[in-house]
Amino acid sequence: MDTTGGAERGTTERVLTLLGLLQRRRIWTGPELAGRLGVTPRTVRRDVERLRALGYPVHAGQGVGGGYQLGPGQELPPLLLDDEEAIATAVSLLAGAGGGAGGAVAGGGDAALRALTKLDQVLPNRLRHEVRALSGSVEFFGQGGRSPVDPEVLMKLARACRDEVETGFGYPSGAEVRLRRAEPYRLVASDRRWYLLAYDLDRDGWRSFRVDRMTDVSPRTWRFSPRAAPDAAAYVQEGVASRVYPHRARFLVHASADTVRDQLSASAAVVRPRGDDSCEVLSGGGDLDFVLMHVLLLGHEFEVLDPPELKGRARALAKRLRSAGATTAAPVADGTPAGQEHPGAGPGV
Repeated sequence: MDTTGGAERGTTERVLTLLGLLQRRRIWTGPELAGRLGVTPRTVRRDVERLRALGYPVHAGQGVGGGYQLGPGQELPPLLLDDEEAIATAVSLLAGAGGGAGGAVAGGGDAALRALTKLDQVLPNRLRHEVRALSGSVEFFGQGGRSPVDPEVLMKLARACRDEVETGFGYPSGAEVRLRRAEPYRLVASDRRWYLLAYDLDRDGWRSFRVDRMTDVSPRTWRFSPRAAPDAAAYVQEGVASRVYPHRARFLVHASADTVRDQLSASAAVVRPRGDDSCEVLSGGGDLDFVLMHVLLLGHEFEVLDPPELKGRARALAKRLRSAGATTAAPVADGTPAGQEHPGAGPGV
């Protein structure tokens, strides 16, 4: 029996394991590495030479405090990742390319996209196909710093979307956490949070779930046939910006959609273009007057489209504003108009 191939695979796997150990900790002694790898120190020395031949700068120190250390340098080849690490890295980069996970670094989305492209070029075929399939399970709207979530949960949900398998999880409902059964469709990252768009089997309808509120996520083994689904990013954004509130309103704003989007958080309102110089704004809130004031403060001419009763509130607000602007303040005894600081008065006086 020819065992050469098996021996070569064993050596390769051991050398990759050695590389992973050197990347994980700054310095290892020879006996420590030998113990971890289950080989002799002499074999460790041979494997170190194999890494050096591949271009990895492995330094060896003598005496107390000495040992093997992986050094930095331009000759260092790309980091080797196992399957799980490669997929997790790709999904994280995908999140950055789609709007910036963190969002605080200028140009972070472009950098993530370049890194994702390079990773795609060096991945084995089996992983490249999986990463590309997973990338089809994630969508985005808005840019900004998202609340952190467990990456393992993200991976489970992304795979469940890709594999079209029913998934169970705990989700808060009032004061208790209830088990939900759903057919996961897409992960959606907003400017603030991660969401799962899924078909809720118990409520017989499409729902969006905040990933940070989900517990005990458990993909099942049985598959489902995909249903006709809404646009994931648009559905989640509209839900976050309006459907979750008791009151919703639509406005026609006389400014370009790009201008208004720069003024509003993607989670606060949906902005749809209506030509080059106007757009429709959909938003919600606990109080319609608050929503009205929010649009007023954008500083553009606008019209109320829905609901009809909000037009009356707008007229009442306009009347109050005109009245406030027309009021003449009565002078005080020293001749200083009311509301104007007396000459020489300091802060807090």
